[in-house]
Amino acid sequence: MRRRAAQSRLDPKGQKADLGLMATVIDTLGGPRPRHPEKQSRPDTPILRKPEWLRVRAPGSPGYNATRSIVKEHGLTTVCEEAACPNIGECWSQSHATMMIMGEICTRACAFCNVSTGKPLPLDPTEPARVADAVRKMGLKHVVITSVDRDDLADGGGAHFAAVVHAIRAAAPGTTIEILTPDFLRKAPSAAEIVIDSKPDVFNHNLETVPRLYLSIRPGARYYHSLRLLERVKERDPNQFTKSGLMVGLGEAKEEVMQVMDDMRSAGVDFLTIGQYLQPTRKHAAIDRFVTPDEFKAYEEIARAKGFLMVSASPLTRSSHHAGEDFARLKAARIAKDAAA
Repeated sequence: MRRRAAQSRLDPKGQKADLGLMATVIDTLGGPRPRHPEKQSRPDTPILRKPEWLRVRAPGSPGYNATRSIVKEHGLTTVCEEAACPNIGECWSQSHATMMIMGEICTRACAFCNVSTGKPLPLDPTEPARVADAVRKMGLKHVVITSVDRDDLADGGGAHFAAVVHAIRAAAPGTTIEILTPDFLRKAPSAAEIVIDSKPDVFNHNLETVPRLYLSIRPGARYYHSLRLLERVKERDPNQFTKSGLMVGLGEAKEEVMQVMDDMRSAGVDFLTIGQYLQPTRKHAAIDRFVTPDEFKAYEEIARAKGFLMVSASPLTRSSHHAGEDFARLKAARIAKDAAA
């Protein structure tokens, strides 16, 4: 028996059980689709001239080219390229690259991010092995794995993330692993739990900005959900290091940044990174101001006083910048703290 449609408050006389005639949409644009289709109708925002302390040399060293060759040979995507990271020349010249898994198309449309937005392709089951092989060939002592958001997947990509961690452990057992995950918003608790249980050395999830700016800067996310994710990591595995990052220069107040620090410490976060927001295009959120190196130094001192084991705060700080060296310092800080207790 055909079910009768529920009466709509917006259409009281509507009685049909279907949606009527369907339309077929034909894409006649031709050529490549825009990288950020959801931002095309936005007015252009001004791009401020970078101060001296934010200018970096263009990449092109032999080490950079060698890293790029390995990445391309294995068909990998890196957040270094997709997010237009200013540190790519320095990191790749030292054989440091942050692998971005689960494709290069994100289901979110954050106002600060340069990663493409759209409908992602299905997951590639060969990706964990390819990532692990690249890590082995590059001889990495520490690797950072991040991903796009995959709201289209039932588990947000949690099982795939865990598979990558396990594959790296098997191929390069001496490599320490840091993951930078999505928020698994509106997914079952098991989605994040399978990632936590894969036991990366560092579990990173960035809060990105202060709560007041979420609606305009990170509209697809929820501040307290992200905070709770970091807290759950500590509840499930107290020995796992947790890490989170903030961008500044978006219009936040110093007092708001300090409140986020307190929230992170309440969630047990060990490592805080703070860096300058840099506007990818004129369609992205505008830079409110450039935060000075002295202000970053002050943020670092405040954060250390609040009890973070490790703090990295500078204009060019990014989540994975100097991640290997910072991980060694993070471990040393925990050992020193435990010894003093």
